[in-house]
Amino acid sequence: MRVAVYYSNNDIRLEERPTAEIGPGEVLLRVEASGICGSDLLEWYRLHKAPLVLGHEVAGVIAEVGPGVEGLRTGDRVCVAHHVPCNTCHYCGRGHHTVCDTLRRTNFDPGGFAEYVRLPRINVEQGVFALPDGVSYEEGTLVEPLACVLRGQRLACIAPGATVLVIGSGTAGLLHIQSARESGAHYIVATDIAEYRLDAARRVGADVAVHARDYTPALLREATGGRLADLVVLCSGAASAIAQGLDSVERGGTVLFFAPTGPGVSVPLVVNDLFWRNEITLTSSYGGAPGDYAEALDMIAGGRIAAGDMITHRLGLAGTGAGFELVAGAQDCLKVIIEPHR
Repeated sequence: MRVAVYYSNNDIRLEERPTAEIGPGEVLLRVEASGICGSDLLEWYRLHKAPLVLGHEVAGVIAEVGPGVEGLRTGDRVCVAHHVPCNTCHYCGRGHHTVCDTLRRTNFDPGGFAEYVRLPRINVEQGVFALPDGVSYEEGTLVEPLACVLRGQRLACIAPGATVLVIGSGTAGLLHIQSARESGAHYIVATDIAEYRLDAARRVGADVAVHARDYTPALLREATGGRLADLVVLCSGAASAIAQGLDSVERGGTVLFFAPTGPGVSVPLVVNDLFWRNEITLTSSYGGAPGDYAEALDMIAGGRIAAGDMITHRLGLAGTGAGFELVAGAQDCLKVIIEPHR
């Protein structure tokens, strides 16, 4: 089978590998669509593991079912989770499924930028979700990032009537805007450095979308009658974005650190300004658990998230390198989808 192998952000090679053989409890998935995630481009995190096949936002059709698999058949249309929790450990028992050791070890073989992937038994048991007839494979690739967003907003305790500031309006930011609106947010402000993405933020529900260089907390106060944001969502790991977010949270509010920074990045915190008397919460989230996937798929299937409208580019497997260039450029693109059999 053909695979797109990652050596660096600027070196993605089309290679041939044997199609994985499946064992008891396992499934072979024919990949129909696989989304490029911004995290795929984190060279500081990826290079020491290269070469490898990336791609974790995956939807496809079951090509082969191993002995002992129940409830799945050849020809089923599904989206799949690459990381799944054990559901029995200390962390899972406290609701923190995405810091479970099992979740961090699990994956499928080799990765979504391939014509076929093998789903291990635990992924089959916990990480396969049937796509309704009205949901395309492309839309199915948005289930994983939306699951991450839903988990983040739940941990941040978003509430109806909230004022929300989303810093960074790429795919994750746009999903945060839509999810916040679904949760009853009253007023949503979005920022970005690309006008293309600011236009998209307005289309999906932001009340105000402003270039990051023009944004100030005073602008937010003016728009909301004197208050800052009840929830700040950091979809950018830039130090300047983090500083902006910390300056923009209202008393009793929350800052959700959703995007990673580069290695070793730190920002100064004025403890009294943030915490003493102000009851500000700083929190973070990572990934999504099976329940988050199920909720995300339900929202997409119900039309509550404009998943299809966020897909701007569709490329074959040989175009994976070009897709990485598009995502890295962060300009006139949103979601880039790789279709291995295109």
